[in-house]
Amino acid sequence: MKPRRKKRPRKRRKSGIYVLPTLFTSASLFCGFYAIIAAIHTKFETAAIAILISWVLDSLDGKIARLTHTTSHFGAEYDSLSDLVAFGVAPAVLAFEWALGPFGRLGWLACFMYVICGALRLARFNVQKNSLEPNYFKGLPIPAAASLIASLVLFTTAFGGAPESRHTLIIVLIYILSFLMVSSIDYLSFKEVELGRRKPFNVLVAFILIFIVIAYRPKIMLFFILVSYVVSGPVITIYRLRKKRLKAKRLLGDAPQPKEIKAVDP
Repeated sequence: MKPRRKKRPRKRRKSGIYVLPTLFTSASLFCGFYAIIAAIHTKFETAAIAILISWVLDSLDGKIARLTHTTSHFGAEYDSLSDLVAFGVAPAVLAFEWALGPFGRLGWLACFMYVICGALRLARFNVQKNSLEPNYFKGLPIPAAASLIASLVLFTTAFGGAPESRHTLIIVLIYILSFLMVSSIDYLSFKEVELGRRKPFNVLVAFILIFIVIAYRPKIMLFFILVSYVVSGPVITIYRLRKKRLKAKRLLGDAPQPKEIKAVDP
């Protein structure tokens, strides 16, 4: 009888979190929370800037996690919770305090619609992120929707203040953004843009031109850039649908047609 080998005790995996990307996510969450406090105290421009800073930090934490190979399930879940506060609750509070207060119940219901659509957008993304095309998002990303609201506040301050008709404009914009977030419209994700790899010289020139355009009048140009991105979704979706239809017609045209059988007279 051979002696039985003793089973070695399995090494337990050390539990922990990656500090660097988590710090960036926490900083993004802090900016979103600060935006809520600033909006409540009627510091609307400060709240808008805090949301935009949160957008920058949110875009960096994922890239840092991929570059340093520190991606984790915990980080993804924490990032979604942070996004709901910074890009869901914060812009909703900002919009209500800035423009939708006179509507009363209709105003805060519109803001709640925005928050719940943002939460549904984040939940759907977490479930479908492994099966979606890497170059496209399904529905408007919630950071882009929040940044558009924040940039609109800054856009109005560049012209000396918001017009009296802003109440109707904002409530319509809130409902449009809510619909776009939960829609199946395709939006560019820019995930394939890796600045660490070699790129053509024209790419560098394009980035410099974009930076110069924003630096010239940041409050105005940033708003127009975000509006262009929001509008680009329906345009891209229509273009891709037409392209698929043309491809399907070509395939049907190239397919061999069945031959007609002629009846033979007796």
